[in-house]
Amino acid sequence: MKVDDIRAFLPSKDYENSKKFYQAMGFKMDYVSDDLSLFSNGECSFFLQNFYNEELATNLMFQLIVLDINVAFDLVSNLQDFDIKFAPITQQAWGKVFYLWGPSKELWHITELTS
Repeated sequence: MKVDDIRAFLPSKDYENSKKFYQAMGFKMDYVSDDLSLFSNGECSFFLQNFYNEELATNLMFQLIVLDINVAFDLVSNLQDFDIKFAPITQQAWGKVFYLWGPSKELWHITELTS
């Protein structure tokens, strides 16, 4: 088997709000159906679904690797009108990271790897 891509399906507590959030984060949205949207940035993509299960959403974790963590942190810290929370950037042995809890309480590890 040769794999070409892998995509996650993220739940959304408020589908319209989550769509706006991910667009504000810099992802391009493509319509798939009334209950499913595809979000992409560069070669990376995921599906956002109009489905919510609290236990699933609050246990999801994703790593988003960025080229400049300061740019990503500035973008997140300037977002308004979204029920999100985030932690400061920390230095780790493998790079830098900050944590972002999205509008459905999904956890993003936003990471800049040390080269």
